[in-house]
Formats: sequence, C-alpha cells, structure tokens
Amino acid sequence: MRMVDLQSAELDAMIEAEKKQVAFEYHNEAWADGISDGIEAEILAETAISTALTELVRLHGEGEVLELLDGLRQRIEFGEFRSDRGLH
Repeated sequence: MRMVDLQSAELDAMIEAEKKQVAFEYHNEAWADGISDGIEAEILAETAISTALTELVRLHGEGEVLELLDGLRQRIEFGEFRSDRGLH
C-alpha cells in the first residue's frame, strides 16, 4: 500500500470513529428523552432495533442483514453486551 493510501485509510477510519461517537451521543440523548417522557426502556429498545433493521435491509438486503444478525448473536453469546461490562 502506498503511503498516501495508508494515510487516506487512517483518515477514513478516524472519520468513521468520530461519526460513530456522535451517533452514540445522539442515541443516548434520544434514549434519555424517551425515558423522561415515560417510555419504557424495552419499548425504546425494540423500536430502535426495528428501525435499524428496516434501514439495513433497505440498504443491504435481507441476506446481508441475516449475516449481521448471526454475528450479533455470537457477540451476545460471548457476553459483549452484558450490562456489567464496561464501555470501550
């Protein structure tokens, strides 16, 4: 890989990481607003998952989303999403 390509890839990775952090903050704000409006966490969670899956299927198709869900299942089984785990 050429130096310019490597620098570009590093910059792209940094931009993606920043976008993910901002998206995480947006979701936390929306979650807090929903809770303060009296919406139960389970309802917020199910709605978030449904909205995300609908968008992912629209963008990538059902097959790719099913593969993603298989990966998420494995991550759940390995305990990645347990509440007693710290955020990275």
